[in-house]
Amino acid sequence: MADPYSLLGVSRDASEKDIKSAYRKLAKELHPDRNKDNPQASEKFSKVTNAYDLLSDSTKRAQFDRGEIDAEGNPTMPFGMGGGGGFRPGSGGAGGQYTARDFQGFGGGDDMDLSDLFEGLFGGSSRGGGGRRGPSGGFRQPPPPPPRKGADIRYSLSVPFVDAATRAKQRVTLSDGKTIDLSLPAGVEDGTTMRLKGKGQQGPGGAGDGIVVIDVQSHPYFRRDGDNVRVDLPIRLDEAVNGAKIKVPTVDGPVMLTIAAGSSSGKVLRLKGKGFTGKNGTRGDQLVTLEIQLPEDVSALAEKLSGWSDTGNPRENMGL
Repeated sequence: MADPYSLLGVSRDASEKDIKSAYRKLAKELHPDRNKDNPQASEKFSKVTNAYDLLSDSTKRAQFDRGEIDAEGNPTMPFGMGGGGGFRPGSGGAGGQYTARDFQGFGGGDDMDLSDLFEGLFGGSSRGGGGRRGPSGGFRQPPPPPPRKGADIRYSLSVPFVDAATRAKQRVTLSDGKTIDLSLPAGVEDGTTMRLKGKGQQGPGGAGDGIVVIDVQSHPYFRRDGDNVRVDLPIRLDEAVNGAKIKVPTVDGPVMLTIAAGSSSGKVLRLKGKGFTGKNGTRGDQLVTLEIQLPEDVSALAEKLSGWSDTGNPRENMGL
């Protein structure tokens, strides 16, 4: 398998954010739903996904960087397999056991003490009591790896903005045609991944998992700012001058908002608890920015203002 850093197009010192960003970009480009007539894109999508699974796991990434596991997450061999004098599985005595005679010429002569060597190989002492020696004094090979689970299956779930803010349940159709209702986690955002245990492909060691990638849709007038939701609210000139109580949209439905008399465009009002739920379980707020809109026909307004002018200087703080 190719180097996971190369597959994602990031450097070896890339941050978790850089790795996540690179994967999201490639996943959207290569997703099978967008490349139904391109099997090569589907194959690369699978490789990119495996690379992300390894590098997004801090433990596995550290093991890979140290050379302890390969790009597929399998342990690397403790010795090279080629050349004379190397450690070769199956080259020892009967039953796959090894004695000091099998390591003649390895360095230090026939009388070398191999106990430290085998402790490094198998994680236990070769001096008895560790259950590593065979009946003839040789060493047992490590047990075979457990059967591998089936491959994970990735799903892209498009979530409406309001549903993400209110954490409304989302229905997901699995590859076998079954559906499940998914509860969105606190702190959900564009690119959030959710793992469905046992919802992947079947394998000798059991089923893999389903990996759901969240894609939060944009909204016509709401926009996200951290855990807060922002909205620009148009108001009439008379509402700004005289004050008013007006209906305002929120992700939870419309509410009444009081506009103070003399409010200017750009003034921000806060509606507590009408934003996204953060990872700490607390909801953000909705921030409402007032925008005064004049009527298309201002002739009547101009007539009323005839002979009047504002003596203030709204650009004073700009040095003008």
